[in-house]
Amino acid sequence: MKTRKSLRMFLLVAVVVAAVPMTWPGQVQAQGASQGSPQMAAGAQQVQGKITALDPSKKMLTLEDGTRLTIPPTVQLPGGIKEGSIVKASFEERSGENVVTSLEVQAP
Repeated sequence: MKTRKSLRMFLLVAVVVAAVPMTWPGQVQAQGASQGSPQMAAGAQQVQGKITALDPSKKMLTLEDGTRLTIPPTVQLPGGIKEGSIVKASFEERSGENVVTSLEVQAP
């Protein structure tokens, strides 16, 4: 009788131990995927393209693919940036706007 109880307990523990590693790595992977690379903040995205419109007074630029980026006062425009420049930008969506977190001009 005692052996049956021990066997049931052993099987219960074995099932629980076997199930935990199957679900845990999936959760860890999902968390890691949403955070992006260590250099980028959570929710940050990157885009690269040619500037078709640049409005420095409003701190807004538009890329060839139609992506519009808002440049906040905390981000300085790189020297030599102009319409036709190819840029690489990191941005976050805030209140429906793509707000630049970093911006660099790429070599032609």
